[in-house]
Amino acid sequence: MTRTLTSHYRWMAKAIRLARQGRNTTSPNPRVGCIIVDDNDTQIGAGYHIQAGTPHAEIHALKQAGSQARGATVYVTLEPCSHYGRTPPCANALIDAGVRCVVVAMTDPNPNVSGNGIRRLQEAGIEVVTDIMAAEAADLNPGFIKRMVTGKPRVRVKMATSLDGKIALENGVSQWITGPDARRDVQRYRAQSCAIVTGSGTVKADNPSLLVRPEEAQLSDYPLDTIRQPIRVVVDAADALGRDYQCFQDGYPTYLATITRQADSEGNAYRLELPAANGKLDLSALMSELGAMQINEVWVEAGPGLVGALFMAEEVDELICYQAGKLLGDKARSMVNFPSFSSLSSTPSLSLMDVRSVGDDIRLHYRVEKPGQHNTTEK
Repeated sequence: MTRTLTSHYRWMAKAIRLARQGRNTTSPNPRVGCIIVDDNDTQIGAGYHIQAGTPHAEIHALKQAGSQARGATVYVTLEPCSHYGRTPPCANALIDAGVRCVVVAMTDPNPNVSGNGIRRLQEAGIEVVTDIMAAEAADLNPGFIKRMVTGKPRVRVKMATSLDGKIALENGVSQWITGPDARRDVQRYRAQSCAIVTGSGTVKADNPSLLVRPEEAQLSDYPLDTIRQPIRVVVDAADALGRDYQCFQDGYPTYLATITRQADSEGNAYRLELPAANGKLDLSALMSELGAMQINEVWVEAGPGLVGALFMAEEVDELICYQAGKLLGDKARSMVNFPSFSSLSSTPSLSLMDVRSVGDDIRLHYRVEKPGQHNTTEK
């Protein structure tokens, strides 16, 4: 049958919803969903990518469809892979299954392979339709796309503040500014992130684990038996932290970003020796290093010093601010440390993407505008 554009959108929307089920587990691979439909416009196969090294979305869907896949239409949120990695190419599997048409939301952002999967399908005589809900498909994988294009991960900074923009009382007390619903939301962002970045000051002050707490996150329909924990990255240029803090003692990997070369990795602490910039650790070099480690999405939970430095280095893509209905006063600690600006045009510019209530608090989600970008409304 000849499908209408409306039919394409309906099935692709379902494939995108399916892909989201892997949002916490696919790293460093992208989140991908696949639906297979027969000539009667009936779904005969569905699947999503769960974990790197395991079958891709197309393979799960083809297995479910079986012999019915011959002559069927396939909806997939990302161009089928065309190379041998940890798994064989999905383009080959679709060709071998004898599908008639493949509808692709977006092409692979990797410049070395982009378009190759589509080309292989077309050369095999399979009809290919592209750019169906491409923007929505891109929203599934902002970190993967950025890493493929720039070599760096997507960086989200999280802040929890009072209504007057303070993160702690003058004496440093900050637990808890926000309520349990906001803290649960933070746990869910941690779960979908590949790395959590913090500073040595936060480790000293709070001794955080920075791991996902399953009982607090309450992740429903989690596809794995155990939670995939993000790596922790502690920025400590002088390597002055002792190793008795929680993040160095719990058995999960922590990377220490430093400019010193005086000690070896020990226990679950691994050193990232990075160059200095103006006497401090080069944060742009850190993000390039994390990109080389196949980190797609970075979640920053840090103090005002490191947050300000990341903004000034133009390494922040998004700011997520949980704002509580509290007033801490002018003596309380501010959310970001910046140098003195001489003009408003030199300050960071934010574009509001989303605002919503999270329990008794408000979550403000901003995109950080890069120099030369226009301040546009997120669709």
